[in-house]
Amino acid sequence: MSDPNDAADVSIRRAEMADAAALADLMIQLGYPTRTSEMEMRMEAIFAARNYATFVAVSEGKVCGMIGTLTLYSHEHNNPGGRILALVVSESIRGRGVGHALIAAAEADFAQRSVRRVAVNTRFERTEAHEFYEGLGYTKNGFRLVKELPMSAD
Repeated sequence: MSDPNDAADVSIRRAEMADAAALADLMIQLGYPTRTSEMEMRMEAIFAARNYATFVAVSEGKVCGMIGTLTLYSHEHNNPGGRILALVVSESIRGRGVGHALIAAAEADFAQRSVRRVAVNTRFERTEAHEFYEGLGYTKNGFRLVKELPMSAD
């Protein structure tokens, strides 16, 4: 039997539409209320775009974590960059290396896409997330500002 504190009993694979309910639950744990139908709609759009990638962690046949990424060009750099858009591990399995395994899978995928610079945003209050990313070599280099625009009248 494997050590429950070891991520060795977790496998990482690309997400599938059949994972939508589990992904919706993970979004809820991350603080974003999401219905399965909403996640299906989001994943349909994400799966259709080649510059997005979504990986899931699976333990004992159940999705227990996910990471979503985006590869994009910018006005500031010659090479494509990467963004970690979402990373969440199920509350029941946190602290067991699943987040590290998901980051490793995303970074390997980025490397295959010739991405050398990866950025991630976290909320100010998520200090444990800041420490997690800094422990993996990510450094703070700015602030993100957000503005909600009104819906168009179309």
